[in-house]
Parts: sequence; structure tokens; C-alpha cells
Amino acid sequence: MKHMLLALGLSSALLTSASVWAEEPATMQQAVTQDAATTMVATDTTTATPVSTDNSAMATVPEEATVPVAAAAADTLPAPEEAAPAAEATPKVDTGDTAWILTSTALVLLMTIPGLALFYGGMVRKKNVLSTMMYSLSATIVVSLIWVIIGYSLAFSGEGAYVGNLDKMLLNGVAFDALSGTIPESLFVIFQMTFAIITVAILSGSVADRMKYSAFMLFIALWVIAVYAPITHWVWAAGGWLFDAGALDFAGGTVVHINSGVAGLVAAYVLGKRIGFGKEAMAPHNLTLTVIGASLLWVGWFGFNGGSALGAGSRASMAILVTQVAAAAAAFAWLVAERFVRGKASVLGGASGAVAGLVVITPAAGFVGVGGALIMGLVGGVVCFWGTTSLKRMLKADDALDAFGLHAIGGIVGAMLTAVCVNSEVIAAAGLELPSLGKQLWIQAEGVLATIIYSGVVTFILLKIVDVIIGLRVNEEQEREGLDITQHGERVE
Repeated sequence: MKHMLLALGLSSALLTSASVWAEEPATMQQAVTQDAATTMVATDTTTATPVSTDNSAMATVPEEATVPVAAAAADTLPAPEEAAPAAEATPKVDTGDTAWILTSTALVLLMTIPGLALFYGGMVRKKNVLSTMMYSLSATIVVSLIWVIIGYSLAFSGEGAYVGNLDKMLLNGVAFDALSGTIPESLFVIFQMTFAIITVAILSGSVADRMKYSAFMLFIALWVIAVYAPITHWVWAAGGWLFDAGALDFAGGTVVHINSGVAGLVAAYVLGKRIGFGKEAMAPHNLTLTVIGASLLWVGWFGFNGGSALGAGSRASMAILVTQVAAAAAAFAWLVAERFVRGKASVLGGASGAVAGLVVITPAAGFVGVGGALIMGLVGGVVCFWGTTSLKRMLKADDALDAFGLHAIGGIVGAMLTAVCVNSEVIAAAGLELPSLGKQLWIQAEGVLATIIYSGVVTFILLKIVDVIIGLRVNEEQEREGLDITQHGERVE
């Protein structure tokens, strides 16, 4: 609770910009997950063979044989003054790791444009398809700029427990040949940028059909700075309080999914319901787009989870395997639940179920085996189906495209089941030591609760600020006509 209160206190400082972090310059922080923190010391393929200093490891020579050998050596060779110390291995780029993270970066960006743009665009009414897709494109534009200006520095520089500093503002200090583990730091910067981009794009699903485009642009710029960057620092940066506590979040269950889902729900409440919600039909206008988008998300998620190993090796391979298993299991469970509740298994249900499984496995991909992934997928599919149906009705929120039901609920389930389903062999191979199950569950719960509270409160404050400045919602006439024509002057014929 102390951490949560301190984290909330941080929000006011970020919003008012009234204080400047005055931390002493630190050596370059390697901002990685707990797996990458291990690989900075040694990797599977680049670790130098240690020089043994144990005399017992030397071959034993009979005492009588040593005298003439030593005497002969003394006659012919000068005695060395002192044994030279073993040379330290110079860190260098691993081309295999670099090639994989380059590929993963492209795959994760593919998840947003065009993956999420199509997934969301197909689910809205025809009059709003372009504006909905524009949210994903705009997230890519705005977040890319904010990330290199200040976002990366706040997320991954300094040793503070709650937020980074400004040492790497405008990527100052990110030299051409600087390394992050076995990959260039510049590659790590853009890989993490794609995570920030999709987080913002996910929450846009909650505000579809009614939020001003200008308000969305201003809000997401502030949100990346005040919400996304600090939570990223908590979880993935060396010195972050959840990182140091031992929270397990391999690829963003808290940072990406709980964070975006909660922010989306808060935005849905603040904006209010769409005109005609619950009274008029608001069926998806083109499920073909949605299926294509879901398929691109599925493929791109291999880079999302597999790339979070920050290297090409057995852990990345296992992460991709369990990602596939969880997605398939969740889609199957969702379709069975839908068939039982509604009498038919739908195309939208299959696509949504697959995404639910991908969300659930995200925090666990580097810590579980196939059995754990199967369990997580089956549980996640059923729980997320409940989250987008019964829970949604209970909350009485117009979360237009179910960002909360899929991502926040899926992220919570995944974060907690990660502690339960960890595979000892995978954990040992990663060089990790975990506490008892009860202790790990508490750490996971602490991370989940802190993310929900901080993201929810600061998102609410930011929305109110934007509402005061330029207003959040289009007027009734514009909403009825559709945001495509009223916000962008275009329409789909």
C-alpha cells in the first residue's frame, strides 16, 4: 500500500511538471525483463570459458619428476614476475539476437498497423470505420515522437523506484555503438516503442464512435508520459519497485494490458455512453476486417512475446510455442462457452477468444511450459468471455470494443496464473529463483492492484484536464452523422 500511495503521489509531479529530477548521472541502465537482466552477465552463446584458479583441478605430477623439469625450465626461461590476469571479454553485438529483435520489432508494429486498426475497424458501424482505424495510426505517430523525446528516458533511465529521469531525453547518451545486453540500445529503444504504441491503440477501442480526434491526440500524448512510462519503469527497469520486488511480467500483462484496459474503462465512463447504446443495433459492419486483424495480431504476438526474451534462443522459442498453445486453447474455450450460452459459436467469438489467450499468456510466456499455457488459455478464454458479457453489463459502461473485458481482465488472469503455472525447468534455465507460491502471488497481486489504481486515477485526471481545455466528446449531431465525415471529411462508400 505504501508503494501504491507513493506511486499516486508521483502522478501530480508528472502532471504539473513542477519538479525536476536531480539524480546523479548513472551508468547506462540496462532496462530489460528479469530474463534480460541475467543475459547481460552471460548469454548462451557468448559466455567466455572461465579460467580455473583451483589447484586441485591441475594434473598431479610425481614429486620426483618435478625437480628436473623445474631445473631445466630455470636454465632456459626467465621466471615470470607474476601471472597475467585473464582478459575480460569485451561486450559485443550478437548478430543472431539482433536479427531476431529486429524481426520482432516489425512484428509488434504490425500488430498495431494494420492489425489492431483492422480488428477494431471491422467491429464499429460503417460511419466510424475510418476514424477508428485512424486512432491506431495516430497512436503510432504521436507515441513514436513522445517516446524518443521523453518517454524512453522516463521509462528506462535512472535508478528511481517509481520513474526514470531525464538523462536520456531525446535519446541523449544512446550512442551508435551502445549496447543493451547483446543488442544495440537503439534497437531496444524502438522495440520498446512498439509496446508503447500498441498500449495506446488498445485503449482507443473504449472511446470509439464519440471522442473528438483532437482530444484523443492530446490525451494520448499526456498519457504516455504520465501513465505508461512510470508503470513501465516500475516493472521492467533496473531499480523499479516491482522489478526489485520480483514481479513476473515477461511481456506486458500489467504494463500493456491491465494498464490499457483500465484506462479504457475509465475513459468510457468519463465520455459516457454512445447515443442509442442499448436501444439501437450497433452490429459490426465488416467482420472480414476483424478476422484479418485478429490474424495479424496472432502472428505479430510471436514477436511481442518471443522478442521479449531479447535474444534468439531456447527461451524465445518456448515463449512462441506457449503463445500458440494459449491462443488456441482460449479460442476453443471461448467458442464452447459461447455455444453453451448463446447456442452458436460465432466468428467474432473465435477471433476474440484467440486475442484473449494471447493477452493471458503475455506475462507468463517466459516462465511457463506447454501444460501451464494450456491451463491459462482455457481459463482465460472462459473468464474473458464472462468479462465481455456479464461483467460488462454489471459495470454499465459503454466499453465500445471491449478493451477492458479482453485486455484488463485477461491481463489480471494472466498475471495471477503466472505465479501458479511457472515451470521449474524454464525458471532454472533462466537463472531465476522464486519465493514460495504464496509470496509470489502476493507480489503479483501487488503489481496488479498498483497498476489498476495508478492507471485509473491518473487517466481520470488527464481526461478531465483535456475536457477543460478542448472538450472530449463530439456533439450529438456529429455523433449521429459519424466521425468519419465530421472529424476527417471522409467516408467509406
